[in-house]
Amino acid sequence: MKGKLIIIEAGDGSGKATQTELLYKHLVNDGKDVCKVEYPDYASESSALVKMYLRGDFGKTADSVNAYAASTFFAVDRYASYRLKWKERYDKGAVVIADRYTTSNMVHQAIKIEKPEERSAYLNWLFDLEFNKMGLPQPDLVIFLDMPPQFSDKLLQTRGTSSGNKDIHEADKNYLHHCYAVYKEIAAKYGWNCVNCIAAEKIRPIKEIHGEIYTLVKNKMKTI
Repeated sequence: MKGKLIIIEAGDGSGKATQTELLYKHLVNDGKDVCKVEYPDYASESSALVKMYLRGDFGKTADSVNAYAASTFFAVDRYASYRLKWKERYDKGAVVIADRYTTSNMVHQAIKIEKPEERSAYLNWLFDLEFNKMGLPQPDLVIFLDMPPQFSDKLLQTRGTSSGNKDIHEADKNYLHHCYAVYKEIAAKYGWNCVNCIAAEKIRPIKEIHGEIYTLVKNKMKTI
């Protein structure tokens, strides 16, 4: 019996890692067999081309590498992670929670394509590449953390200062803002579940956001 694949998706600086970890711990406490993964898988050799791309080795802006080429870097990383780290457990029925997935490329690379018909063709190509030709599992549930750029900018600034470095996506504020608009567009198009991270012009408490995410998971996945 196949497991369940849940994706936590959002722009940079929106709390994906925190919410992924909280959901993972909650489901473990519920007695579920849960596996947590993160993309890109920086600990793996499979992320080498992703690192080079984000570091700026192929060009100092995201547009230096076209959507199709960049997507293959990330797709190979996901494939390696799936085959080596979580396929066996997923095939036996585990719940897999992913901090980003193919859904990220749907946004971060699609914004490089302006014409609607060409963007649609890219999305169809990406779906076919990863889910049909490469055989990666399709998500059962995608949860989009909706945090407008004016709030995530502040969190990214703090993170960038503490880590000392920003990748070519994080360093381009206009790119990140454009990503947010496309996130909203694609989330609506593909029926992702949206969790608003802002209330009364303030970031909602982390536990409150988690509670909404957990409810979505519990209601959507009848086996949880």
